[in-house]
Amino acid sequence: MIIRQVINNNVLFVEDNNGHEMLLMGKGIGYKKKSGEQADVKTAQKIFTRFDKKQILKFKRLMEEIPYEYMHITNEIVEYAQISLGKELDESIYLALVDHLNFAVNRIRQGIRLSNSMLWEIRHYYNHEYRIGLEAIAIIQKYAGLEMPVDEAGFIAVHILNAELNLDMDHSRAMTKIIQGVLNIVKYHFGIVIDEESLDYERFVTHLKFFIQRTMHDKESRIWDKALMDLIRNQYADSYGCAEKVAEYMKKTTPYEVSEEEMMYLTVHLQRLWQASEKIR
Repeated sequence: MIIRQVINNNVLFVEDNNGHEMLLMGKGIGYKKKSGEQADVKTAQKIFTRFDKKQILKFKRLMEEIPYEYMHITNEIVEYAQISLGKELDESIYLALVDHLNFAVNRIRQGIRLSNSMLWEIRHYYNHEYRIGLEAIAIIQKYAGLEMPVDEAGFIAVHILNAELNLDMDHSRAMTKIIQGVLNIVKYHFGIVIDEESLDYERFVTHLKFFIQRTMHDKESRIWDKALMDLIRNQYADSYGCAEKVAEYMKKTTPYEVSEEEMMYLTVHLQRLWQASEKIR
C-alpha cells in the first residue's frame, strides 16, 4: 500500500493497488514516514476500509485534533463490544465514539457532569449495551485515570446501539416507511400533534428503530413478568390499544409479527409520548 498522506505519527492515509483508499492506525505507524512510501500494514492496529470520502475527511480532522490515546481507548471499547455482542459494528462508531470520549473526558476534568435523561430506559431496554458501557468507563479509567459517572455508560451504550443499526439500503428504506406509518397511527389514535424537535419524539423514534430491527431479525426481547404485563395493559389501556394497531399494521404491511413482549416496550413508549404531546384542540 502506498502512503498518500501522513496524518500524524499514528495514522496513515493510504491507497492499495486497486485504487481503494483507506486509513491505517497504529502506535508509531507514521513515524518518519513520507507520502509515496510503502506502508507497513503488519504494524497497523486497525485498518479502516469502509469509510467514504466524507468519513475519511472527518477522521483526518479528528486525528489532527484529538490525542491518539482516545483512539486507542475507543478501539479497545469497540473490540470488547464486538466480542460481547458477537458481531461486527459499523465503522462509523469510531468517528462518533472517539469524538464523544474526547469531549466527555475534557468536560469531566473541568468538573462538568451531564445527567443522562435516558439512562433508565437504556439500562432496562438495552441492558447488554449498557453493560458494555459500564465496561467502557472501566477501560477509560484504566487508561485516563478518570472515574466516569454511570450516565456516561448510557451515552456510550447509545453509540453502540447506533452502530448496531448497520442496515442495507433495502432494510433502511423499509424501516423509514414503517416509522412513517407508525407515527401516522399514533397521531390519529391519540389525536395529538407531535413535537418533532422534542426529546420525547427522539426517544420514541430511537425506540422504534430498535423495535423494528429486533422484529425484522426475530431477536428475542427480555421476558416480562406476567403480572407486570397485565398491569401495563390495564394501566395504559389506551396506549396498549395503539400498540395493537401498530402490531396489526406490521402484520399487514410486512412479513414480521410483533411479540407480546415487544408490545409492552411499545406501550410504555407510546404512553410517554402521548403524555408529552399536545392534544389537537
